[in-house]
Amino acid sequence: MGVVFWDLPAGGNAARIRRFPVVPAAANSLQARGGGVRHFLTLNDLAPAALRAIVARAIELKADPSLVSSLHRKTLALIFEKASTRTRIAFEAAMAQMDGASLFIATGDSQLGRGEPVADTARVVSRMVDCVAIRTFEHRRLVDFAAHSRVPVINALSDDFHPCQLLADMQTFIEHRGDIAGKSVAWLGDGNNVCQSYINAAATFDFELRICCPEGFEPDGELLAERADRVALVREPVAAVRGAALVATDVWASMGRENENTQRREIFAGFQVNSGLMAKAAPGALFMHCLPAHRGEEVDAELLDRQDAVVWDEAENRLHTQKALLEHLLAD
Repeated sequence: MGVVFWDLPAGGNAARIRRFPVVPAAANSLQARGGGVRHFLTLNDLAPAALRAIVARAIELKADPSLVSSLHRKTLALIFEKASTRTRIAFEAAMAQMDGASLFIATGDSQLGRGEPVADTARVVSRMVDCVAIRTFEHRRLVDFAAHSRVPVINALSDDFHPCQLLADMQTFIEHRGDIAGKSVAWLGDGNNVCQSYINAAATFDFELRICCPEGFEPDGELLAERADRVALVREPVAAVRGAALVATDVWASMGRENENTQRREIFAGFQVNSGLMAKAAPGALFMHCLPAHRGEEVDAELLDRQDAVVWDEAENRLHTQKALLEHLLAD
């Protein structure tokens, strides 16, 4: 069977762009539903040991791609409402290299574009493919799909979380600096889906996280409260990065919020990551960005284009971690 993509037209989504409340952790954990089907909607859906094993396996597969398990005669469906480069290519390339197949379904070619309920689509699609990766707006759509699916569902990005990105980020740090446990990590910028996945990762991979963002752009309050032992809000960028082994950021206006670009550039102007700020971090600190980047906004061009920048390893590692994740969910 294979992978399906859900692709909506660019227009008509503005009303759904605002961040939705994070679904409580209990509602996100679907392992007890669907007859024990394992889903990956957030990092919380897999045990810390399993997540660390996936990252370790990704490092092995990067070193020797021939070790990858075969997913012969298995299909991944990619259902994408949002544009994608790294996520889509990584999943399609992974399935091809694992002897499987992937399917991209444009909304205009499916009944989803005509209003078919998510639950009905899940019941049908999951009888025809082996796994579904969904890139969507409302996280609850993922939860609803997974609750009615017979096969694993992977969060390929929602407004609330981007767990696949964190697998690649953790692989990249381990490759360059070793275990991240006990280290300090700084996040600068919008408290968006990647930031919220960093909050979950702080517990899973045992690091301290300092989040630095303008007032009104914080991550979800309930999520922060759940991780208060590991996560702190810091208003001053220098204080946030001081002693950090990793500094991460993302664009100031996420997909669908392009109409807020001008306003956000003014609000976030003091939150750019540049060489001067990185000099305040721990010696040898790494800088990461999930990409695409807006040079001169959230990151200085010189920092991104340095010869020793690891963001390109970070992007490549999307392939290796998604292979390892598919192995974990699908390999016999």
